[in-house]
Amino acid sequence: MKINYLNTAYFCFALVSFVMILGCEPEVQVKQARIVQNFNKDWKFKLGDHPEAINHSVDLSDWRSLELPHDWSIEGEFDESHPTKPEGGALPAGIGWYQKSFEIPADWNERKVFISFDGVYRNSEVWINGNYLGIRPFGYISFQYDLTPYLKFGQENSIAVKVDNSPQPNSRWYTGSGIYRNVKLIATNTVYVDHWGTFVTTPVVSEKTAEVDLAIVLKNEAADLDQIKVVSSIVNADNQPVETKEQLLKLAGQKNVNVKMNFSLESPKLWSPERPNMYSIQTKIYQGSRLLDTYETPLGIRKFRFDAQEGFFLNGEHMKLYGVCLHHDLGALGAAINIHAIERRLRILKEMGVNAIRTAHNPPSPELLQLTDRMGFIVQDEAFDVWKKKKVEYDYHLNWDQWHERDLSDMILRDRNHPSIMMWSIGNEIREQFDSTGIAMTKELVALVKELDTTRPVTIALTENIPEKNYIYQSGVLDVLGFNYKHEAYKDFPERFKGEKVLSSESISGLMTRGHYDMPSDSLMYWPPSHKGEFDGNEDLTVSAYDHISAYWGSTHEQTWKEVKRLDFMAGMFVWTGFDYLGEPIPYPYPARSSYFGIIDLAGFPKDIYYMYQSEWTKEDVLHIFPHWNWSKGAMVDVWAYYNNADEVELFLNGKSLGIKSKQGDDLHISWKVPFEPGKLKAVSRKDGEIVLQREIVTAAAPAKIELIGDKEAVKADGNDLIFVTVNIQDDNGVLAPRADNLVKFDISGGGKIVGVDNGYQASLEPFKANQRKAFNGKCLVIIQSNYKNEPITLKASSEGLTSETLTITIAK
Repeated sequence: MKINYLNTAYFCFALVSFVMILGCEPEVQVKQARIVQNFNKDWKFKLGDHPEAINHSVDLSDWRSLELPHDWSIEGEFDESHPTKPEGGALPAGIGWYQKSFEIPADWNERKVFISFDGVYRNSEVWINGNYLGIRPFGYISFQYDLTPYLKFGQENSIAVKVDNSPQPNSRWYTGSGIYRNVKLIATNTVYVDHWGTFVTTPVVSEKTAEVDLAIVLKNEAADLDQIKVVSSIVNADNQPVETKEQLLKLAGQKNVNVKMNFSLESPKLWSPERPNMYSIQTKIYQGSRLLDTYETPLGIRKFRFDAQEGFFLNGEHMKLYGVCLHHDLGALGAAINIHAIERRLRILKEMGVNAIRTAHNPPSPELLQLTDRMGFIVQDEAFDVWKKKKVEYDYHLNWDQWHERDLSDMILRDRNHPSIMMWSIGNEIREQFDSTGIAMTKELVALVKELDTTRPVTIALTENIPEKNYIYQSGVLDVLGFNYKHEAYKDFPERFKGEKVLSSESISGLMTRGHYDMPSDSLMYWPPSHKGEFDGNEDLTVSAYDHISAYWGSTHEQTWKEVKRLDFMAGMFVWTGFDYLGEPIPYPYPARSSYFGIIDLAGFPKDIYYMYQSEWTKEDVLHIFPHWNWSKGAMVDVWAYYNNADEVELFLNGKSLGIKSKQGDDLHISWKVPFEPGKLKAVSRKDGEIVLQREIVTAAAPAKIELIGDKEAVKADGNDLIFVTVNIQDDNGVLAPRADNLVKFDISGGGKIVGVDNGYQASLEPFKANQRKAFNGKCLVIIQSNYKNEPITLKASSEGLTSETLTITIAK
């Protein structure tokens, strides 16, 4: 498809975008400024190896048309024989090719034109008009190519991308395959801000004043330009400039020009998880009155420090890092990035009380960091899962020697302006910690980070906590030590690692299936008990949702949190993991194909442990009782309660008190053993004799109807917006049927399409790309994406024997 960039619609869009967003002046200058074009539409795709796609004239009639981002693995069927193995999600990988034809305006012939890829998994190679641009093996890194020398201005051009994810296994978790992040086309003048060409720091921060330093790298490819003016303005959240600086520069034939600008702000609004106040710096380059370039840099003003005795401080106030680790997949959407899906996840975590994210174990999408800035999460930005020593056959160790310097540098350069990032992690459970090569390699990596950013500490996630055995620690160059698991040793760290700042970089690995309960709940178990140990699991491949089962290297959630909570020197912890993720289905073999570690299941439904953290990590009143109340007559049921902001909880069954209980010592929950009888279980929390909260669980009758609940009321008709619709199976009285597994079929019309279905069950082999899904323990999920039509969306859910339900979703203006 040809794209006419100079049509009227484009210039209307450009004028509005650049005047409102970038603050440009007259239209004539808008036409000459930087243009950033969404380049996701109108791609062709075909699985298999198709080198003929390099040629513009190739017949693509049997190729599929699609819009990026795209993950072809998530579209496949689960199969144990896939070379990705269940550890990689038991989904297909292989090779795929993408091609796109596009027209470049004739009057761009004096511009620089770049293509920017946020991430391609894996081994991407790119050609423009048959000319080879390069390869990037690392599937999580962002990169850019200069198209200018090879473009045909005023004519049709073609770009081809080969993605080779066939060497398997190359990961310990699901990766996805394809151009799974966003792509942009960027056009500049011949004097422009370089790719990732700004660096903002805040060397002095207080409530009264802040000093802001901005470094800019300008590229000069103009033949006859002598003098330019650089104007940078700090702009607040209301898009009002609060401080502006400008400089006149003599270019004198220089190819690279370094500019430094300094600002002082009075009474700055500081950034924190509670108040994520954001500014931006808008930079404009002028030749006389002609606007040459515009560039925006995010700015958040904060100061932080780690302390060997007291943990972590932000803006002078002590705080614990309440963190989770997150893999990059988005459940039923696979690896294909969507900012609305990420935002939903972060919103659920925020409500739990999470204030920190570890990007396990790779550089994240730019959208995640945009959201952590805006929503208020402290980020540990992690580069690698392996160095030179492999964990699986075809992982990054094969690329280490040639690519690690470039990949690490690119991560730092891309991400260092995000205020939410407060740590750089150079690796996870790296095997070089066990031999002397780890010393020199750690020194090299830390030096590389420090060359690009000295404002943040460098850390790593270690497993060996005996100093004499850990060569990465012995390098002596780490600013903060991260330790994975082994919570029982935390108390000894001040003696073992004298003067060091420490945190729990990964913890717990508790195992749970939402809505499934095995008793007795006070028996702690390890599944498996050792690396190859046998255990008595469940035939249906579930794990009890009481907090009493973990992997052998881990602990219960309560065990580790109690230690981190009481030890002041522990800066905080990152729970493994915030959400279930595809792949690594410990403790079970296939057909299990996704993890059991999450506090929240793959569909985004919280497990009960979510409320323990909410009771500990938030100030909001919490009272959560479980399990459900559908059992066999006379069965002895363990009833747990998580609560806060109260002295006691009283439990009632059908109006009869079963006693009052309170947490004792460092308890994090209370419990009762209750002989089951159908009816109503009720809990009441009280503070000083006054009721704080009441919660009820009612015995459900047979499934009778469907309830649909969207996570928003309206979507934008932009082809990108999502709405996540929770499907509940209820009895006639609207009570959730906690064991319902009805097959629910979906019909959709209007301005949306179904892009994923899920139910959170880790061993379901139902496809994610479908118009139906079985409920699991009473719930399933359907994900709808707008399809550009400006029409209300109608979703109908039906199931044999149940009353159907319809949900209408409006289109936002």
